[in-house]
Amino acid sequence: MRDDEAALDIVQDAMLKLAEKYGGKPAGELPMLFQRILQNTIRDFYRRQKVRSLWTTLLSAFSSSDDEDSDPLETLEVEQGSYSPATPHASLEQSQVLEIIEKEVMKLPPRQREAFLMRYWEDMDIAETAAAMGCSEGSVKTHCSRATHSLATALKAKGIEL
Repeated sequence: MRDDEAALDIVQDAMLKLAEKYGGKPAGELPMLFQRILQNTIRDFYRRQKVRSLWTTLLSAFSSSDDEDSDPLETLEVEQGSYSPATPHASLEQSQVLEIIEKEVMKLPPRQREAFLMRYWEDMDIAETAAAMGCSEGSVKTHCSRATHSLATALKAKGIEL
């Protein structure tokens, strides 16, 4: 892990999970439990980074700003007075791509669409999404993964490249 802040966050998350879920276990079992929780937390971090990177790459094609802190989803809003492309052609192209993305999101199965929108558009974490959907965190991860793969495939088939 190259980012010290992220590494500290991962260790802290793993420690909290250990304390919350296994606080009543004998002290001798805690080191092995912590090791497993830490490994899973690290895997979750890298999976999350991979998915975010995929969507940031996909959506950054529609952003004209060079500001690294900008949210690509914010630049996709097509409301009056929001982001306006430099040319009318670019504006038309952007609105067409947005329409395609919206239609493809609506074609997703309901649970995948729900998980995808909560996680990536509402910026909810896995636990919050699982609680809202009434399912396990693993189900949320599965639904999100399937949704992103389906969307990427559908967009690629329509000529929208990553």
